Amino acid sequence: MYVVTGATGQLGRLVVEGLLAEVPAGEVAVVVRSAEKAADLAARGVTVRVADYDRPESLAGSFAAGDRVLFISGSEVGRRIPQHTAVIEAARAAGVALLAYTSAPGAATFRLADEHKATEAAIRESGLPFSFLRNGWYTENYLGDAAGTVARGVVIGSAGQGRVATAPRADYAAAAVAVLLGAGHEGGHADTVYELSGDVAWSLPELAAELARVSGRPVEHREVTPAEHRAVLVGAGLPEGFADVLVDVDAGIARGELAGTPGDLARLIGRPTVPLAESVRTALGA
Repeated sequence: MYVVTGATGQLGRLVVEGLLAEVPAGEVAVVVRSAEKAADLAARGVTVRVADYDRPESLAGSFAAGDRVLFISGSEVGRRIPQHTAVIEAARAAGVALLAYTSAPGAATFRLADEHKATEAAIRESGLPFSFLRNGWYTENYLGDAAGTVARGVVIGSAGQGRVATAPRADYAAAAVAVLLGAGHEGGHADTVYELSGDVAWSLPELAAELARVSGRPVEHREVTPAEHRAVLVGAGLPEGFADVLVDVDAGIARGELAGTPGDLARLIGRPTVPLAESVRTALGA
């Protein structure tokens, strides 16, 4: 069975759809907190297993011997180590054949990566066959409100001239599907580490220029201090803790920690990653 945890999230749904395009629904299972949110998947023949990372006892029965599992990391920064430990223990007890984990780039030293590194260590210690999918930044992180950015005419950040090699979430999902299916790697993907990123790194000034080019409206890049950046994010309605995380990541980008382009993502999906220009056109409906 191919199993996807966190399957009703944005990445998880893309992975499930990718699997369903390749294998019968009866070979796919999802682990979700809400059966209601996965009702559409159940209607298509996908097995739905209800569990919560915060309730270790609920994870019993989520996995079975021989399952190939995509373990999508939790989203609650600061709580993920106990949550992830519970998932790893349940997978170990079940004897899964592969535990693929969505991690962070190996070069990252920003705080957001700390829990990922701890999780990787725990997975190694479990003795389970693993694959670490060290996902870089999603292009959607910058284009979720592309029209609003164009209307405001400014891209704000504190990453300086730092470059970031993004790819759309769908590209990362396709890589996860390839790993679960054992595609593109003789003997499968057990005990592998993939540094996943877009093929080309770009800077915030280049993003502003691309938004301007596609929209036909002026968009500038405005570099601000970390404190100013935090104030802008909080003013836009982000929780203070999340604003701190994003500002800290920008500092990592300035240090070059998300600029790597080793090509692992393109190799796994068997094609170039979607370039920034195409993602901007899609986001703006151009």
